[in-house]
Amino acid sequence: MSAAGTTNEAARHAWVTRVLEALPDGARLLDAGAGSGRYAPLCARFEYVAQDFGRYEGTGDGRGLHTGARDHGGLHLVCDITAIPEPDASFDAVLCTEVLEHLPDPLAALAELARLLRPGGTLVLTAPFCSLTHYAPYHHASGFNRYFYEHHLPALGLDIEELAANGNFFEYLAQELRRVHTVAARYARARPRKWESAALRVVLAMLGRLSRADAGSAELLCYGYHVLARKR
Repeated sequence: MSAAGTTNEAARHAWVTRVLEALPDGARLLDAGAGSGRYAPLCARFEYVAQDFGRYEGTGDGRGLHTGARDHGGLHLVCDITAIPEPDASFDAVLCTEVLEHLPDPLAALAELARLLRPGGTLVLTAPFCSLTHYAPYHHASGFNRYFYEHHLPALGLDIEELAANGNFFEYLAQELRRVHTVAARYARARPRKWESAALRVVLAMLGRLSRADAGSAELLCYGYHVLARKR
């Protein structure tokens, strides 16, 4: 079993991969907020259309967490996600992963994605429940609870078929504890002492044990939610 606090991205990628594999060959798929096109290689059997606003270059305003320079060369549509120049009902599926927290108006974006889906079309969506500042200044929300989706998606004509928590309370705490050394070096100009690092390892082991015994703590906190919804 993986160490506590290390499974966030891998679990999300595995879920998205599974859902994409279930889509039919030849489907017209919009990758909304595609960034550098991480999922493009999984979409070779679709009519794949990548959209992004294409402005994040890797450093932003220099605050928070960053991932380095981005290659936007694979984009088909460079535009605002709330105003995508495609007709109504023009896609069989829409993929939108880890994008909502970067939008000033996520509801407007969801409405646009719902507009673009054909009846019976599939929305594949992930976003954090809680997140540190990243890609600043393009970070407008710390995350989205399950009740956000349960309230807003049906109102947009989208029926939720799967709403899965990624991680749990203990996994999230472990993930953030693993950042202590780098955050301390950057913001406190210090590092934990040897005995403090040893204490961290003890706490991480405890969190791993509690995570293995978890029975629903994701209702309090988790990495994020994976959402599969169908257009009516």
